[in-house]
Amino acid sequence: MTTSTRGAQVPAVLVLEDGRIFRGRAYGSVGETFGEAVFSTGMTGYQETLTDPSYHRQVVVMTAPHVGNTGVNDEDPESKRIWVSGYVVRDPARTPSNWRSRRTLDEELANQGVVGISGIDTRALTRHLRERGAMRVGIFSGDAVADEAAMLARVQEAPEMKGADLSAEVATKEAYVVPAIGTKKFTVAAVDLGIKGMTPHRMAERGIEVHVLPATATLEEVYAVAPDGVFFSNGPGDPSTADHPVALMQGVLERQTPLFGICFGNQILGRALGFGTYKLKYGHRGINQPVQDRSTGKVEVTAHNHGFAVDAPLDKVSDTAYGRAEVSHVCLNDQVVEGLQLLDRPAFSVQYHPEAAAGPHDAAYLFDRFVSLMEGQRA
Repeated sequence: MTTSTRGAQVPAVLVLEDGRIFRGRAYGSVGETFGEAVFSTGMTGYQETLTDPSYHRQVVVMTAPHVGNTGVNDEDPESKRIWVSGYVVRDPARTPSNWRSRRTLDEELANQGVVGISGIDTRALTRHLRERGAMRVGIFSGDAVADEAAMLARVQEAPEMKGADLSAEVATKEAYVVPAIGTKKFTVAAVDLGIKGMTPHRMAERGIEVHVLPATATLEEVYAVAPDGVFFSNGPGDPSTADHPVALMQGVLERQTPLFGICFGNQILGRALGFGTYKLKYGHRGINQPVQDRSTGKVEVTAHNHGFAVDAPLDKVSDTAYGRAEVSHVCLNDQVVEGLQLLDRPAFSVQYHPEAAAGPHDAAYLFDRFVSLMEGQRA
């Protein structure tokens, strides 16, 4: 529950489910909000982060101290709305400075009813989450501030991220088409589990006509567009709940259509191949995560947003119902699985976001790899 009043000097309180409390000032809307507390290590790209559907039901803590310096523009959103449940910053910009800026970040948060808090020690909060793990949190400001015990009880009543089935809540309800830029070379059916706007654009740049389909799409609806390839997008929630996307992907694998998945799509491929998934202690979020492509040895700086991972062996090729599979990419910080590929069928996935919105362009070659799979299948 929020009001649209901007909270310049309104007191605000952040309450973690383990009882840790931080006091600051309201930022954005005034009211209350709940979600999973996570931290993002990106120093820029806050607009893309806020509008990434993968952050649905999460309260994002920015580790960079100064946020909002470039304001908000109308070109960089990755979807039609802000998806984070709440926003936590240390030192918000008083006056944005950028030629594309149309309004302040504070104004945008308030306009969209997003409750935030500023002026707290985000370094201490991040260290707490690293040590204790991501957990439920509440932000209270204005009339929503109550005694500490009452606020803590509200936080502890909020739903957990583990077991949450969220992709259908953020996905498109109606199919739509992103046309190829220039000459059309291929048709791709993209299953929207929380897709970012830049992802179909990256495919369109390569001559792909992208048919974006709802998360509830059936196998018949996928193949009704006569796809040369099938794509499974990023998205929020616990992959252990995603039984329909897993069954849908298995149908695609059986037909041996070229397949590419990112983020949630990587976890779906893991489950489709018979691997398990698990919740990371505090996840990977930001635009500066080092990942190694094991086929080339190259290290990429990559953009991440995931709190779950695939449980697949790093040291061997696995036999699956769809042929041999191996871990193709690994995070150099903690050895988490960051990519999978089938050796006997045209299918692969990565856990990170190669569309570079926001983030580096090191992983752009993955879209070219998808094109190569479709070219090989056509040949």
